[in-house]
Amino acid sequence: MKKSIALAILTTAAAAFAQTANPGVASFFTGIQAAAVIAMAVAAFGCALGQGNAIAKALEGIARQPEAAGKIQGPLLIGLGFIESLAIYVLVIALIIIFANPAVTAVTH
Repeated sequence: MKKSIALAILTTAAAAFAQTANPGVASFFTGIQAAAVIAMAVAAFGCALGQGNAIAKALEGIARQPEAAGKIQGPLLIGLGFIESLAIYVLVIALIIIFANPAVTAVTH
């Protein structure tokens, strides 16, 4: 995973420096893209840990009391939805930072 993050950051930096002649603007866009990549990596890692723990605890509860499986399954699915929504929120914020950043006009002009 570390290799893919480093590769994404390096290719983003190379593309940004190749497309523009102003190094200040290039470093600004490289920083934005790197921040988005890091934010998504951290969110995916955290959500994966949270979902793994939730599923493990739910399976432990079902193993101890099989008759309570129906009562455990509903809240588990709701909790997994909330955990997944955190990753989606980070994705939306990362896309806003990349494509609709209000600071872009201040840097490019």
